[in-house]
Amino acid sequence: MKAQQTAPAKAGKGRQKQEGNGQNMYVIAGLGNPKKEYDNTRHNIGFSVIDMLADKTGISVNTAKHKGLLGAGYLNGQKIILVKPLTYMNLSGECIREVLDYYKVDGSTNLIVIHDDISLEPGIIRVRKKGSAGGHNGLKNIIQHLGKDQFVRIKVGVGEKPAGYDLADYVLGHFDREEQVLMKQVSEEVCEAVQMILEKGPDAAMNVYNGRKVEKA
Repeated sequence: MKAQQTAPAKAGKGRQKQEGNGQNMYVIAGLGNPKKEYDNTRHNIGFSVIDMLADKTGISVNTAKHKGLLGAGYLNGQKIILVKPLTYMNLSGECIREVLDYYKVDGSTNLIVIHDDISLEPGIIRVRKKGSAGGHNGLKNIIQHLGKDQFVRIKVGVGEKPAGYDLADYVLGHFDREEQVLMKQVSEEVCEAVQMILEKGPDAAMNVYNGRKVEKA
């Protein structure tokens, strides 16, 4: 991955949206909850992937604006904005809508959302171009704020909750050491899928990554 970092543009006084055209810019948002206590939890796999993308590209995701942390740069010549909403999971749409509006980006084509999915086994990722929230409150809020479900998302499998577990306790639970090893490999795969989406489109990524499983090395 080749990247060149730039600072997110600043709005002039009283301006709500950046002037310009966001057609050639991608917003890549990973979902999660702020605060250290949520690091390495199932619900925060989206944040983990953004951190890995930031590390690989040299983009610093540390500009606090639009209810999130943002970092701007280029990935293989494609301008991208990396986003970690700070609204907590259930209000993720507030941040993402503000970012899309400010940079004038069409969410139907140039937004990629990365999130956990309990319906998929650990080691499986799935790329989708549209669809319902599937019970995921972060996605539900994004769909509400965008007024549509047509945007690319990468689902990262974290496995179904065991019988008797409370769902909130499960998704907010931490990966054990063995799971952390696997999820690091999965995050690498997600980063590759993001790059393919930017270069060849979501259909190409769906053909390559949907249906295959990452096994722990």
